[in-house]
Amino acid sequence: MIRFLKTTPKSRSLRLGVLITLLTAVALTFGGFYFIAYRLASIQGRLPVLGDFISSEGDTTNLVLPVSDFSFPEQATMPEGVLTPWDGTGRVTVLVMGLDYRDWLAGEGPPRTDTMMLLTLDPLSNTAGMLSVPRDLWVSIPGFENGRINTAYFLGEAYQMPGGGPGLAVKTVEQLLGVEINYYAQVDFGAFIRFVDELGGVKVDVPKKIKIDPIVGDPIKLKPERQTLDGELALAYARARNSEGGDLDRALRQQQVIFGIRERLLEPEDLSLLITKAPALYAEIASGVQTNLTLEELIKLAVLAQKVPEESIERGAISASEVIFAESPDEQSVLVPLPEKIRQLRDEIFLVSTGTLGPLTPGNSQERMAAEGAKIILLNGSLSEGLASRTQTYLQSQGANVVETSNGEFTNHTRIVDYTGNPHTVQYLTELFGVLPGYYELQFDPNSSVDVIVTLGVDWSTLEIP
Repeated sequence: MIRFLKTTPKSRSLRLGVLITLLTAVALTFGGFYFIAYRLASIQGRLPVLGDFISSEGDTTNLVLPVSDFSFPEQATMPEGVLTPWDGTGRVTVLVMGLDYRDWLAGEGPPRTDTMMLLTLDPLSNTAGMLSVPRDLWVSIPGFENGRINTAYFLGEAYQMPGGGPGLAVKTVEQLLGVEINYYAQVDFGAFIRFVDELGGVKVDVPKKIKIDPIVGDPIKLKPERQTLDGELALAYARARNSEGGDLDRALRQQQVIFGIRERLLEPEDLSLLITKAPALYAEIASGVQTNLTLEELIKLAVLAQKVPEESIERGAISASEVIFAESPDEQSVLVPLPEKIRQLRDEIFLVSTGTLGPLTPGNSQERMAAEGAKIILLNGSLSEGLASRTQTYLQSQGANVVETSNGEFTNHTRIVDYTGNPHTVQYLTELFGVLPGYYELQFDPNSSVDVIVTLGVDWSTLEIP
């Protein structure tokens, strides 16, 4: 069942909006990013051909080497630290996991992650990225020793670690990539299958023959042609490992499935049907999604993602050039990461054009605020007469689009309410007014005639306007 940290009133329109977010979240687990999937899928000509993730002949990374043993302590200890919540304006990073619950149902313990993807969005620079992580990476798991990265979730659940399976999976990926992860989202296979079936299947261009093995039924050989796959077949296609690139080129097929889902969601003849099915789809998908993102955060991310330019979305997968092919003590094939190469790939995906893993440098905030052009209303919440008008004059000299001033409710501290998602404006105003934590709020309303309302408090009235 989907878990939110807090609840909000469910209006019909809000419910439909969250439905679309959840539906895309399911797709995300198999190669997308729920708050950039739409933009990502609209990029033309950027998908690599099958085999791009495979080492060329003679590549030394294809050497099969033994790896160290993986042992389980009697009492595992979890390193200190919890997920750091997003501040609402800077870069946000999410770990998305696809789970196979068949082990659990068969009495073999908690599930393992079948798909892991690290996703990032920087609203201040309007950039985004996603990085697929192979499940066979042989890594150090905090509190344990070495093992496949897909066992981190299993161990977190089995040993009842702080944060459970998601918590240990997050810490493992943080340690591997050297980035802070704010949130996680996990989707089970059943939710994905039901979602695709409700859409009437997805259309996929299969580039060459491939044998897939659905969870239910006999193996099927897909011909190299455009065809419609139902939920079972779409899942089997996305998970298939028996192609030339094995686990390393699954990322491409997962992205193809996202494209197919995107097409279905945007087909005019299907949109009305989707809206009609909204309540049923919401219930179906919500039962298979778990996340520590709140409903408010989901909506805010969806709003901000729509503003990311297509050319500013980067994606990739840890491939043969970033690993060494090896064998585990039980003679299973694993991938030993090459840390420097993996972090170089991380930087290529996450840094994009900003050159930083964090927010933009202060010197850019005024330009970006002005370019955003958000309609701002200033309300005087202090006892200083004319404060809103004087502030309007200054802000307009800086390029701000202040459309109205008036008196507002008294407040000691300046408040900002953002109605349409304006990260550059919010960052600039927050820095200018010294807005305290808790005094910025997103109240998303696509029908609002104003973008941002600022209630000027006593704290601003005591300062000299620049």
